[in-house]
Amino acid sequence: MSEHDIIRLGHQGDGIAEGPVYAPLTLPGEWVSGTLNGQTLTDVRILTPSSDRVSAPCRHFRSCGGCQVQHASDGFVASWKQEVVRAALAAHGIVAEFQPIHISPPRSRRRATFAAKRTKKGAMAGFHARGSDVIIEVPDCHLLHPEVMRGLSVACDLAETGTSRKAALAVSVTRSLVGLDVAVTDGKPLDGPLRIALAALAERHDLARLAWDEEVVVTRRAPVQVFGGARIVPPPGAFLQATAEGESALLAQTETILAGARRIVDLFAGCGTFALPLAQRAQVHAVEGEAEMLAALDAGRRGAAGLYPLSTEARDLFRRPLLADELARYDGAVIDPPRAGAEAQIAEIARASLPRLAYVSCNPVTFARDAKTLIAADYAMGAVRVVDQFRWSAHVELVAGFTLNKA
Repeated sequence: MSEHDIIRLGHQGDGIAEGPVYAPLTLPGEWVSGTLNGQTLTDVRILTPSSDRVSAPCRHFRSCGGCQVQHASDGFVASWKQEVVRAALAAHGIVAEFQPIHISPPRSRRRATFAAKRTKKGAMAGFHARGSDVIIEVPDCHLLHPEVMRGLSVACDLAETGTSRKAALAVSVTRSLVGLDVAVTDGKPLDGPLRIALAALAERHDLARLAWDEEVVVTRRAPVQVFGGARIVPPPGAFLQATAEGESALLAQTETILAGARRIVDLFAGCGTFALPLAQRAQVHAVEGEAEMLAALDAGRRGAAGLYPLSTEARDLFRRPLLADELARYDGAVIDPPRAGAEAQIAEIARASLPRLAYVSCNPVTFARDAKTLIAADYAMGAVRVVDQFRWSAHVELVAGFTLNKA
């Protein structure tokens, strides 16, 4: 056994001691012991606990890999997540102001992907254990909305119906206005008998929609989401913000940043999370690489009243970013890229001298890289707001505004 002083928390939520030595489920200021296995401390014992250490609210925390920091106080986690963003920006020489963090409440996650497999006695579903493919059942999860929790029994039934003992299903469960929207991958090939069994399963569990390896098996009710005043039916398994509360916080900040803009381009628009609400007060052009998402957005637009003109364009913004001359017609933009960020597109925004930009990010590292490009092109970065939709996890999201300095 060796003893260590935990000096900081890493971006994945593990405590870090000199070495570096990584000690899971520890906090800065703690004196701990354990068995050193390479750079990782196992069989960790807390000899001197931090004042920020709390009892985890969920009984599954020690085994489930869904959360990383339930052992820390809410105040500590909020400060840590802001510090992750601050450090990422500081690495590029950027000093930022921060608005108060938004934290989604417990039991508010409206989507989750469960792992499910058959067992000798039936089936099991849950999340994977930390660093393992072992499935941990989570019947008392404190993270998910109660309606999403119903998806655990659905996932078990799906495993019994559509997989072998050697395989595991990935069951995406999303809460819609009219019930659960379920999309399954890694199942058996879809044949006639399986279709019949899945349709019966959807009836039994009162699902809104059930898709199997991207093919819709049955739609009993269109699984509607609402963006602004528009009702959207996303493609199966489509990306949505993790919580309604987090989405509202991101949208409110984006609307503030773009106040006064009359022609807005929405880059990586998805199904219209930002485009449709923004179209209630400005012309919007929504650009997205997935044509199915844009089709859902467009259908929702046609059914909504009182919108300004809203156009769509299917385009891979990594391979074909909007060029500076194409961007010149807009006086505002919102961008919400994947974790890789939007290096090529940001370069074109900088060249175009767009007056203002709302940047929504799920990766502080790539956000900081892109922020440096904008600042070098004479943009001023406003205050950063961290939005914690993935409560108790190491995941960090944020939104910040950039305004072109006037000559």
